[in-house]
Amino acid sequence: MTTVHQIRRAQRADGPAAVLAIGTANPKGSMLQDDYADYYFRVTNSEHHAELKDKLKRICKKSGIERRYAHLDEELLSAHPDFSDRTLPTLDARIDMASAAVPELGASAAVRAIAEWGRPVADVTHLVFSTYSGGKAPSADLRLASLLGLRPTVSRIILSLNGCSGGGRAMQLAKELAENNRGARVLLACCELTLIAFYGPQEGRLDTILGHGIFGDGAGAVIIGADPVDCIERPLFEMVFATQTTIPETEDEITMRLMKGGLDFHVSVRVPKLLKSKIERCLIDAFQSIGISAEWNDLFWAIHPGGRAILGQVEQLLGLGVDKLAASRRVLREYGNMSGATVIFVLDELRRRRARGEEVAEWGVMMAFGPGITIETMVLHATSILEEN
Repeated sequence: MTTVHQIRRAQRADGPAAVLAIGTANPKGSMLQDDYADYYFRVTNSEHHAELKDKLKRICKKSGIERRYAHLDEELLSAHPDFSDRTLPTLDARIDMASAAVPELGASAAVRAIAEWGRPVADVTHLVFSTYSGGKAPSADLRLASLLGLRPTVSRIILSLNGCSGGGRAMQLAKELAENNRGARVLLACCELTLIAFYGPQEGRLDTILGHGIFGDGAGAVIIGADPVDCIERPLFEMVFATQTTIPETEDEITMRLMKGGLDFHVSVRVPKLLKSKIERCLIDAFQSIGISAEWNDLFWAIHPGGRAILGQVEQLLGLGVDKLAASRRVLREYGNMSGATVIFVLDELRRRRARGEEVAEWGVMMAFGPGITIETMVLHATSILEEN
């Protein structure tokens, strides 16, 4: 007679979950960072805030960013001039706009991941979608499933308001789904559009200026599965171990709240130092849990580039060589901080660097940071030197 234990064993995968394919996408509209302050104060009719404009120019100059992408362009702002005033009730219009645009951009990234994966879209068994740019049900996950033609039995999960840690949280969830459901293939999509939180400057709210100086729009998609099919699926990174850590008494350091004027966000200037106080402990605990002794400079690093200061603090704390955070810095430079989607761009950049022989470390770490303050940590194992796509 078959036992429950035997049934359970038969339902689980034999090997670890792995990243099988990656796709990314951005809106068509983009702007050079050097031009952004003039653009922002002009389209929000805020030229009279000369001191704030000077601050934004300094932030943009020191950000390490050269270009950012955005769905909300000048034409859309002309049709919705009330978006510039956070006191006006614009949330309904923003959500309607995001409900269409978010799954469409997510689909662009997912189509690329599925094409690289090489299997039919009908083989996707689970969908995990992470976004802060929503507020409606049915949610972006259902619209994305429809756009891609996923089968009606696909198991859908929506993650909301995880902010910059959304990509890391979704990766751990996808890992658990893949390893606990034999044959599962999880499509993870993360898409963020800043239109939900775009508004003019406000005296006394420097975090608003900071946010408008570093955040951009983008979508990342990943196919995750265990026990890859020979000659079809090509594992990129095995997902070995994952943890989530919350820094105590930091609930007010990073916040997001849907209000009548859109998504109000707050990021404390203390965030880089608070992260610095806990990151190494998270890393030590993760590697001790799997019995591996690691020298930080012997690893590859997929760090969420929340900002130039965060990368600098991580580099200094761990004593990393100048090239160890090169993938994160390149993504920050070319796209800005795309919140939860950004770490997927970093993984994509890392696999390309490995393909070119610029990164050869076998073991590595992915980390993302968000409200809480939450630290998402995942130990990764690179399977082989990859062929460049």
